[in-house]
Amino acid sequence: MRQRNKPWAKEKMNQYPQYVIANPEQHKGKWSEVFDKNQPLHIEIGTGKGRFITGMAKSNPHINYLGIELADSVIVSALEKLIDEELPNVKLLNVNAEDLEKYFAKSDVDRVYLNFSDPWPKYRHAKRRLTFESFLRIYENILVDAGEIHFKTDNQGLFEYSLTSFSKYGLLLTYVNLDLHQSDFEGNIMTEYEEKFSQKGNRIYRCEVKYQNKK
Repeated sequence: MRQRNKPWAKEKMNQYPQYVIANPEQHKGKWSEVFDKNQPLHIEIGTGKGRFITGMAKSNPHINYLGIELADSVIVSALEKLIDEELPNVKLLNVNAEDLEKYFAKSDVDRVYLNFSDPWPKYRHAKRRLTFESFLRIYENILVDAGEIHFKTDNQGLFEYSLTSFSKYGLLLTYVNLDLHQSDFEGNIMTEYEEKFSQKGNRIYRCEVKYQNKK
């Protein structure tokens, strides 16, 4: 979906360094110093306009959250939510997911959320999918041992591809839901896309996977 360009977005982000972390490489291995409390750190890759990450932060004050989004014109909407909410356990990173190892050391992150990622449906674009093998390796290198990925999408093709990708990589599948909104799953925080797609009648798929210690 094409996003409206916001040429003022970068300047606004620079005005709120308490929310949008500049020079994140300086915090590699010591992210606890960015937050008020030393707590487990969960990251959302592709945080969009921030509805999920702010909702999770309000529901789980005992966890720190980082929303990661590359598009200036999108992440600035998440920033506006943080300005309104004043949540101490949420920060934002305006960076590319391909570069996460520049900003995080091993065991910096306890959980990764992937919500409604771009499906990149063409075969030649498979390497761009956030559940492709190269990204799974990046997550492994920044997560704690037995760290988790929680994944949601309305795209059946991407979900099936991702389950296969997880399995081939050796991840342990701990939860699968083929119709989230028709299930008894509790505590679901919807993203903007999730609300839009579900209102159209689209089925929402969700799974949780865990890295296994390699001998």
